[in-house]
Amino acid sequence: MLENVKILGLSGAKKIAKTVGEKLKIKPMRVTISNFADGEILVRPEEPVRNQKIFVIQSLTKPVNESLMELLVCLDALKRANAREIVVLLTYYAYARQDRKASGREPISAKLVASLIEKAGANHVITLDVHCDQIQGFFEIPFDTLRIGNLGVSEAIKTLNKNKLCVVSPDYGCVKRAREFAKKLNCELAILDKRRPKPNVAEILNILGDVKGKDCLIIDDMIDTAGTICLAAKAIKNAGARTVNVIATHAILSGQAKERITQSFKEGSINHLVISNTIPTVYDFKDKHVTVFDISKFVVGVIKVIFSKNLSLSKYANNWAEKTYKKAKN
Repeated sequence: MLENVKILGLSGAKKIAKTVGEKLKIKPMRVTISNFADGEILVRPEEPVRNQKIFVIQSLTKPVNESLMELLVCLDALKRANAREIVVLLTYYAYARQDRKASGREPISAKLVASLIEKAGANHVITLDVHCDQIQGFFEIPFDTLRIGNLGVSEAIKTLNKNKLCVVSPDYGCVKRAREFAKKLNCELAILDKRRPKPNVAEILNILGDVKGKDCLIIDDMIDTAGTICLAAKAIKNAGARTVNVIATHAILSGQAKERITQSFKEGSINHLVISNTIPTVYDFKDKHVTVFDISKFVVGVIKVIFSKNLSLSKYANNWAEKTYKKAKN
């Protein structure tokens, strides 16, 4: 079924590529990544790729621009070496927050990144919990965005009172995702009325919904500086929540994020944080209140579906989600 399929893990996803390869019994391709004296990146696959199907895994993690350029140079190398099909899995899609012009003379960088990846040679792109779904329209090649935040939901609520569970959206942008969680978990939903006076600065104005006496679960796609999450947790706790727990897919953890979250643990405003390994530096955040869920097994299934005939990727993702919610509720 996976004949002529090779896995290539770049700097942002070497651990995931290795684990996925072990599960599929496919050794990840050897690749040399080096820099010239002036900082230029050179990526050279060390195995023949002619007429091969290549599954490239990369996370556009810090340093973001180097990770992106590494991916683009790799795709160009594979295309020029006559690979038959190049499928890219971006475990984290950087620049996704720049998806529109919020004011005059601003770029739409998410579209620029899409154009660069497409031009470099990708035939198909898959992302995990991309920040904005409209990015699908930025590509002229097949593009799939898969929701995986639910993979950690059973871990996030295993110690919580299921009868007093409340899912919380940290802002209006996450309402759709939070409502889906609340529906699947058969619990209440609350929404935080947040505004941003400037980038990476948030203010909580109101809490829409009843959180008093509840075990609250904040749902988000990413944690960057952790300002929003810590502020939201404190506001919910002050409103009478019994516990506040957080589940987020992408742990970017920029600046003082770890310190802010650790302080929230000490204050008791956050009880438990569940994050994934889509960004490898997450393993550096070691705390008894933090759980990291592995996406490798899910990615294995994605590869099998992509390179098989008559299988549905959306059906695969939906079935996985149903199993996860069923496990969480039991």
